[in-house]
Amino acid sequence: MHVSLFITCFNDTLFPGTGKAMVALLERLGHTVDFPMGQTCCGQMHYNTGYQRESLPLMRRFVDIFRDSEVVVSPSASCVAMVHEAYPKLAAETGDAGLVREVEALVPRVFELTMFLADKLGVEDVGAYFPHRVTFHTTCHSKRMLHIGDAPLRLLRKVRGIDLVELPRVDECCGFGGTFAVKNADTSIAMLSDKIRCVLDTRAEYCASADNSCLMHIGGGLHRQRAGVNPIHIAEILATTEDGMPAGGIAAAAAVAERNA
Repeated sequence: MHVSLFITCFNDTLFPGTGKAMVALLERLGHTVDFPMGQTCCGQMHYNTGYQRESLPLMRRFVDIFRDSEVVVSPSASCVAMVHEAYPKLAAETGDAGLVREVEALVPRVFELTMFLADKLGVEDVGAYFPHRVTFHTTCHSKRMLHIGDAPLRLLRKVRGIDLVELPRVDECCGFGGTFAVKNADTSIAMLSDKIRCVLDTRAEYCASADNSCLMHIGGGLHRQRAGVNPIHIAEILATTEDGMPAGGIAAAAAVAERNA
């Protein structure tokens, strides 16, 4: 299958290792991968903070860039949820019937990585090897908007060598929420403290997730406590084999956590 990567501006800027891991993983599974260079922000930041009009050009650009893609796969459940939930509403509000049709045709071909692997392809064992104790944080957008289900856990359970530990109170938000963490810092920090306590209770070496945005928030808190727990995107785990991890993996996440300290 020919896969177009929608890496998202957040990952492209701060977590390039996740994109590299996706390429390594998908190519190992026999897919052809391309990265359309014209892609940019999906508009979620604008849309969620009340600037819906400003998000319209970004939506149109997304459609222009990916309209001919067989499938579009992203490491961000949050941004994929934006495409699935908000784009049809935005397109309808424009009154542009052609745009509405294009969005309707494109949205079903846009997938979050784990849903693409486990649900679209029906693949759960991707040949990964990760001999570490891992817990998994389910993000709010992935659970409540994208309805990701247990796709990430089905994939992680098939990773050889992994010790997968359930995260207590997994349904609770980590407190990031994009600009929520900036506008409501005290509340965000309180929520983060609860989340970190749950992560530490698992005695995991790694806290994984399908969104680097939440992992940056959680990882920053863990780093400030010198907790010794590393944030890691699930793509980096799934890309790791007995030969090692693609270059730029965990180190990228650790560098961001260091800057947030």
